[in-house]
Amino acid sequence: MQTRPTQLTDVTYNAATQCFEALVTVQDGEQMRRYACAIEAPITMSFRDAADGLSRQALRRHAQKRGMSSEVLRHVPAQRAGRRSFDPLRWLEEVMDLPGRDAA
Repeated sequence: MQTRPTQLTDVTYNAATQCFEALVTVQDGEQMRRYACAIEAPITMSFRDAADGLSRQALRRHAQKRGMSSEVLRHVPAQRAGRRSFDPLRWLEEVMDLPGRDAA
């Protein structure tokens, strides 16, 4: 069995449903997918056991390629158009050369 790194975010206990809930990120090579997971458990369950259960659920859903997930894409900045840098002195010279700026 191949192990994949997982990361749990915002682990909370929902008292209304008596579940531990978390957003679990599974990294599979360059691909990263996030799964919203929940496991039914008493509030007295240790954090380690809850985290293990949430991670197992996310890994199982990732392996079966089912359920809702979101893909995390790396941000690639857009190429900006080339333009010259602003030179305030040159701008003032151009303003002074505009027609109608002659001294009386």
